[in-house]
Amino acid sequence: MDLLVVKDVTKKYAEHVALNRISINVPQQSIFGLLGPNGAGKTTLIRIINMILAPDEGSITLKGELLKSFHQEMIGYLPEERGLYKKMKVGEQALYLSQLKGMPKKVAIHKLKEWFERFEMMGWWNRKVEELSKGMQQKVQFVITVIHEPRLLIFDEPFSGFDPINASIVKDEILRLRDQGATVIFSTHNMSSVEELCDDIALINLANKILEGKVKDIRNAYKSNTWEIGMTGFTGELSKIIDPEYTIIEEKHDGEMVRSVIRLNGHNSPNGLLQALLPHATIHSLKEILPTMNDIFIRRVNEDIARMDERSAQLT
Repeated sequence: MDLLVVKDVTKKYAEHVALNRISINVPQQSIFGLLGPNGAGKTTLIRIINMILAPDEGSITLKGELLKSFHQEMIGYLPEERGLYKKMKVGEQALYLSQLKGMPKKVAIHKLKEWFERFEMMGWWNRKVEELSKGMQQKVQFVITVIHEPRLLIFDEPFSGFDPINASIVKDEILRLRDQGATVIFSTHNMSSVEELCDDIALINLANKILEGKVKDIRNAYKSNTWEIGMTGFTGELSKIIDPEYTIIEEKHDGEMVRSVIRLNGHNSPNGLLQALLPHATIHSLKEILPTMNDIFIRRVNEDIARMDERSAQLT
């Protein structure tokens, strides 16, 4: 079941088209990656889902209902541009913002203290925001975003400014929230986080959706029949042993271990590669190399730009 359905949403600013008939389906209790280069239209779409902006055309449904103002209490939004009152104390501000979300004071205090203890932040409760590092401030804002247990969480570059340890802590919390029933929209330029966290993605470029689907299916669809083989005792020249239709991409030597990255062309198979190498080495590993989401992102955006350039040239 889809928690959020965006259908044919269009948004224009004068002559500029920010979104062109964008449709996405965000499955319930999943992590959905909303990807795209700067200026692609991601922030505009996020603001429309948050009811900060209204679409010119199209519709958005949440839990099967057309998006209305009362749905705001079901959404938690952590924008890329953070904003806390620098002179206020951390606990005072967290409590104030929690109550703005409709939480009773006693409930808000109880839940805030739970989160502050989980993040080892209780020592910050009576400190002013301006005394905290950027990473500490972001942890506070993360807590404020999730404190009212919204059904839909929207994180825009949530790991920006975090060191690896705190980024890992926040990743674990996002996964825990998902497992407890939350649905997450996750916008980032960090493609390794996409591979690690996201179930599904949509890639937007120049106001248009150019790719969507499950992360594992997309990576499989773009694979190029490339394999890494690890072997010891290898003697001879690899290019003279294997089929000339194979493409040797890389050879790495680590002591006695040789790791070769080879692309199989034509009708060649991994079994054929093993049969060619077995008389010359001891094989320790063979694994297929799937393209990274970063590789796919760059390829699809560049293809889309080239297509647009070609269309413009034809029109002129």
